[in-house]
Formats: sequence, C-alpha cells, structure tokens
Amino acid sequence: MRTAVIVFPGVNCEHDVVYALEALGGTADLVWHRDTDLSEFDGVVLPGGFAHGDALRTGAIARFSPVMNEVQRLAEAGSPVLGICNGWQMLCEAGLIPGAHIANTGLSFICRYEEVEVVDTNSILTRAAEAGDRLRIPLNSYEGNWVDPSDSGRIVLKYVNDPNGSQGSAAAVSNEMGNVVGVMPHPERATDTLLGSTDGNVLLGGFLESLVPA
Repeated sequence: MRTAVIVFPGVNCEHDVVYALEALGGTADLVWHRDTDLSEFDGVVLPGGFAHGDALRTGAIARFSPVMNEVQRLAEAGSPVLGICNGWQMLCEAGLIPGAHIANTGLSFICRYEEVEVVDTNSILTRAAEAGDRLRIPLNSYEGNWVDPSDSGRIVLKYVNDPNGSQGSAAAVSNEMGNVVGVMPHPERATDTLLGSTDGNVLLGGFLESLVPA
C-alpha cells in the first residue's frame, strides 16, 4: 500500500513524513503539487511547512494546486487523507475539513511539545489509540487556532492545555466519515526517543492501518 506525500513550494516536513511512515513499515513517495494523477496511491499526506509562503493566508494558494483535485477525489472515495499543520489548513481551504485557522490567541509562533488527549478513535489518525490516551507531540505553528462557526467538525484529539485558543481545544479534527483528518501538532516529529517522544507512532500507525481495506 502506497502513500503520496504531496510537496508544495515552501513545505518543509515532507521528508520527515516519508521517513516516519517507512520506519513503521509503510511505503511513501514524494509527489509534486502539479501532478494530476494519484491513481497508484492508497492514501495521501499533506505535510507541514509554509506552502507558497503562506501568501494571502495559510493554504489558500495550495488549495488550487492541480493535485488537489485528486486529493478531493480520493477523499470522496473514502481513501485516507491526512493533513499535518499546514496540510490541515489546506484541507480546510479545500472544504474537506470544516472550519478555518486564524492566529494563535497569544499572537506568537508556538514551538514546543504539547500534550494531547485522544477523544475519538473512529478516524484514520486515532484508530490505533485508545480513548483517553495522552500523547506528547510537538507543535509548531502561528495560525493553529481552529475555528468552526458551523460547529460541524468532529474533534478526535484535544489539547490538555489549549495553547492556541483552538475551538473545543481541538488538536485534530476529522470529517464525518473519519477518513479525512487534520492535525496541528506534528506526529512525524515524535517517532523516536532521540526526538523526545515516540507517541506519534500510534497516530501514524493508525494511518497506515487505514490504507488496508477492512
């Protein structure tokens, strides 16, 4: 089963994601954002960084990259689609996850480990975890404050101590089906004891499990 890790100009976590997925036994390939065919892939990750320099607003330009038509097709077909940090912002801009992101309440860039709690295991990100599990995952964002006026987003991870004002203390949100998930902290940066935590493995492991049809 193969995962496409989409590369947009300005993202900086694509190699981290490939490394983490392959360390868990997965197969991941970098795919340029102008590509228009993801038919060989079983799932997609939109990695973190600053796609197109976050011009206009985060994810606003990346949402119109040619590859996003294929991402939407796979999402609607029920394939696993994961957006990490900037990738979650892209999913919101594309309408695949409800809501949008604004500046953190403290108006500062947050770069530190945060503790999150699993509150819903019916998603591609949390299926291998247990409700109530607490995970230590690094957070790196300025516009990580998720707001959802429709109140229709399904929160699957919550911050134990909300650092950015995110609605419902949301650290990760899924669509109704659970196959599209956006997460603000970086699980790919918490996969080795040398990085300070291995708690990201349970999340990325759940994503890999989702690639195989039940």
